[in-house]
Amino acid sequence: MKKVSYTFQKIAGNIVVLKTLTCYNVSCCSKGYYMEVIMSFKVLAINPGSTSTKLAVFENENCIFKVSVKHDAEEIASFERIIDQYDFRKQSIMEALKKSDIELEDLSAIVGRGGMFKPIESGTYTVNDAMIDYVKEAPRGEHASNLGCIIAKEIGDSINKPSFIVDPVAVDEMDDIARYTGMPEIKRDSLFHALNQKAVALKAAKDLDKPYNELNMIVAHLGGGISVGAHQKGRVIDVNNALDGDGPMSPERSGQVPIGPLYKMIFKGEHTLKDIKKKNYGQGGLVAYLGTNDGFEIEQRIKNGDEHAKFIFSVMCYQIAKEIGSCATVLKGDIDAIVLTGGLAYDKLAINLIKERVNFIAKVLVYPGEDEMEALAFGALRVLNNEEQPKEYK
Repeated sequence: MKKVSYTFQKIAGNIVVLKTLTCYNVSCCSKGYYMEVIMSFKVLAINPGSTSTKLAVFENENCIFKVSVKHDAEEIASFERIIDQYDFRKQSIMEALKKSDIELEDLSAIVGRGGMFKPIESGTYTVNDAMIDYVKEAPRGEHASNLGCIIAKEIGDSINKPSFIVDPVAVDEMDDIARYTGMPEIKRDSLFHALNQKAVALKAAKDLDKPYNELNMIVAHLGGGISVGAHQKGRVIDVNNALDGDGPMSPERSGQVPIGPLYKMIFKGEHTLKDIKKKNYGQGGLVAYLGTNDGFEIEQRIKNGDEHAKFIFSVMCYQIAKEIGSCATVLKGDIDAIVLTGGLAYDKLAINLIKERVNFIAKVLVYPGEDEMEALAFGALRVLNNEEQPKEYK
């Protein structure tokens, strides 16, 4: 079978082609005869993190380029707001692409990591002005991912190609009953690892040989932050807020704590609001007890007989399993699979400690790591291949 690549606008007869494509079984194209074609798309994915920006280029589903651009921590800290880092980050990205001989004109689309938007349903969104205006104001908080849509649109507009974001942390599909607390003034928000949870749920559905929207699953993202979501027929109807002190503790976050001792600690006047925020996010969880969030270091300490490290690590796994059990009640016990993913899913001790408590609920599937770049690119590809319609942010 001969493979021939073409780039053209029109073939005589009834075949019109507007993209670069690869042809198989070519038969007299010049006469307008039928030919089987496979569209070829190149997508640039951009994922801004706290001190780095990850870049990847996918040609269809194959990653052909990947790099993590490191940013000087002191320089990053010099910016008052995340949005102020825009020019600095974009320049670093353009330099990395140029150094790697990535031609922007060859790209079919650019996709950026979605940020702290207002609550939206899951999916792939075309970047628009409303989205950019929102992250510039950042009413829901400052986060490096807020820059993803801005940089994607700037690059896309410069080459007249579309720009997208996929499943940002602000994805909100929660049932109303899950939003309420015992204080009418406070409701639960949906802020979680939507990008990885949705991508891994689709992988699990494929392995289970059923459509995602026909399955009930509990997906636990186990990373620096931990979120456990109840996926019911394609919607995450309940999930702990991985940012605001909800759910299990994680390597660097406190998770849920009793509010009585917390407000007594606050009103003693010994801690500022900034202190409390750090105890919740950044200096909570394993860091608070063990002085590190490095899973490898903790693993070595446990192997060397550190019983305190082993116990605290077990506490975290206990809380994760407890959250999974909570989601089981949300789904009324009708569960096709429990899915464990994220960096901690590489840790056999963590997986075993969780599995021994939740195995009775449903089969446990493990997908270690998180490939956010693949998830971003595949979201854009679904739109380019007309498998999914892009949504509009309003």
